[in-house]
Amino acid sequence: MNTHIRKAQLQDVAALTELLRSLGWFAYMASESSEMTCERITHHLTLCSADESHSIYVAEEDSRIVGYVAVHWLPYLFLPAPEGYISELFVCESVRGRDIGTQLLEVVKAEAQERGCSRLMLVNSRSRDSYKRKFYEVQGWKEREEIANFVYVLK
Repeated sequence: MNTHIRKAQLQDVAALTELLRSLGWFAYMASESSEMTCERITHHLTLCSADESHSIYVAEEDSRIVGYVAVHWLPYLFLPAPEGYISELFVCESVRGRDIGTQLLEVVKAEAQERGCSRLMLVNSRSRDSYKRKFYEVQGWKEREEIANFVYVLK
């Protein structure tokens, strides 16, 4: 199959909603309607499209969205150049293992180089299959053992 990577557009909202809900990873999505999920994704995609500080790419096969990646371009005062933070990389379970995730990462790496970034960063749950099969390690990513990732839950 031929995979086409392109920037996400508002007409992709329904397909992105279906992809995320199909993963079954997010309990709050199971408790809300598809319409609510669509509304939230529309809002967030609109925000991310408002300026050049975010990029969202989708992977398409036969006009069907089978994956996406979201990256946020962050200027840090302590780094010599901006960092790209990949907040989301999801691929439909039915097409995993066919290099779609790799292709999405390659597009992000190319944009990071064009932007003059010093590095890319992401967080991957150790319980996810992608971590267990060392997907990111195989791509050349290094796990930072000295860094603890904390979250402060507001809602």
